[in-house]
Amino acid sequence: MQTKQQALVVMDRDSFRAHFDEARLARLAGLVALADPICVDELDSPAARARMAAVEVLVTSWGAPTLTAERLAAAPALRAVFHAAGSVRSLVTGEVWRRGIRVTNAADANAIPVAEYTIAAIIFAGKKAPFIAADPEAAYQGWGHRDGYGDLSNYRRTVGVVGFSRIGRRVVDLLGCLDSAQCLVADPHADPAEVALAGAALVDLHELLPRSEILSLHAPALPSTYHMIGAAELALLPDHATVINTARGSLVDSEALAAECRSGRLFAILDVTEPEPLPADAALRGAPNVMITPHIAGSLGSEILRLTDHTLDELSRWIAAEPLRAEVTPEALTLHA
Repeated sequence: MQTKQQALVVMDRDSFRAHFDEARLARLAGLVALADPICVDELDSPAARARMAAVEVLVTSWGAPTLTAERLAAAPALRAVFHAAGSVRSLVTGEVWRRGIRVTNAADANAIPVAEYTIAAIIFAGKKAPFIAADPEAAYQGWGHRDGYGDLSNYRRTVGVVGFSRIGRRVVDLLGCLDSAQCLVADPHADPAEVALAGAALVDLHELLPRSEILSLHAPALPSTYHMIGAAELALLPDHATVINTARGSLVDSEALAAECRSGRLFAILDVTEPEPLPADAALRGAPNVMITPHIAGSLGSEILRLTDHTLDELSRWIAAEPLRAEVTPEALTLHA
């Protein structure tokens, strides 16, 4: 009988409770060998170092400390890290790759609720529902008070999607629910044939912007994407366009966006901001034509269990020496979150 791999769960306590109900903890125990403690939220104490000495597998999520060279030195047998959340940027270091440790994440599973939130935001943006609801002069006055919002319609909308990522691709697919919507995609790394197959057209960003009545951002946070939507780009959007950001706050120049929204020309639905949370004196705070939610598009509540299932599926494949479906490579991190 094959000996089970020694494993340790590394995440904060709230994450552990959210990820592992009784059934999923039992499934994990059936796949790997677990010792006491099963879960730690740090890797520097003598107790944590003692556990790491024999560990071959880490299951990580929110609250896991960075896998520095010093911490990895305490885990000479470590072979794989299964991250039950999205980006591993704050988790992995060059030492992980140098040691040949395999890494997976649950970004594909986390893309599902983000895309669902985004399509809801797009539909609401077409009717300007959040902004009318927030305006007592319009919300309670019936049909006769809808001036200043543009065309309140989701028919034949042109939606610009920036970033044909996991989430961007799902959003393009979900746009099929809108009657006669046209979708444009801007992504320098996307394959035009794949974009066309999804039902969209691949164009340059500066061609996309003046045609987009709704702009949805799905690019990663990289040096090359910092403030990629600034004052000049916002000026290209048509009047009454809505900017939706469920990706990273750093993609947008917040001051420029606040100015456009305060002028009444543009609208914005933001689940992420820069910084996060916004300080009390931030220009976007209290700005008209802006709806802000506190980073809720990603997996929350029972959605987190989907991340766990995805991670345990990957762990099962690795144990069975089957191809992994969500492996992260150093090259991929140059393009994705």
